[in-house]
Amino acid sequence: MTSTFPDISISTERLVLRALDEDDVPALAEMMNDEMVAAWTSVPQPFTEDGARTWITEYAPTERTEGRGLDLAVTEFLTQRLVGVIQLGKTNWHVRSTELSYIIAPWARGEGYASEAALATAQWLFGDQKFERIELRTAADNTASQQVAQKIGCISEGVLRNACIARTRTEDGTWVDLRTDFIVWSLLPEDLDGVGERLADTGGFTSFSDWN
Repeated sequence: MTSTFPDISISTERLVLRALDEDDVPALAEMMNDEMVAAWTSVPQPFTEDGARTWITEYAPTERTEGRGLDLAVTEFLTQRLVGVIQLGKTNWHVRSTELSYIIAPWARGEGYASEAALATAQWLFGDQKFERIELRTAADNTASQQVAQKIGCISEGVLRNACIARTRTEDGTWVDLRTDFIVWSLLPEDLDGVGERLADTGGFTSFSDWN
């Protein structure tokens, strides 16, 4: 049984999801230094281009080849510009489950790219990879990320109390940890029934500031 993700590319109407490469270093570093990314993720701050290069050339390939997860660049189909990242992690090949997260660059928010990329990834996981469960965890106050989860059909399963460490910036400009709750969401193959049609009926993938 397969226990690693393939090196793949996933295309949607507006996006191409592909492996990160070294040409993405400047844009990835800029994206990861955004205030909202710093607040809601554990990405080191400040995030340097050396850090981005290590992620692309060492961390991401190792995660994939050792079967733990998959990191995909989310790029615009027309411009090839990096608009975000989709990550799969904590993969359990026996249960056929994985945890999905997403980050979208500040300039690209409000276009629905997170939901479009997450839905395409879910469809690929359930269809091509025969997965049976996708899990998302969103910080209790990260409403934008929760909206993305709802939009692609996720079901809220409950709250992990005091399980998340977010960050807040102090008056002197430093970041400090802030404990909060995680909301746990799940997505099963049957949850995707009709999601694409509903999105089309509402005008497509629009309306959120997207990050996780």
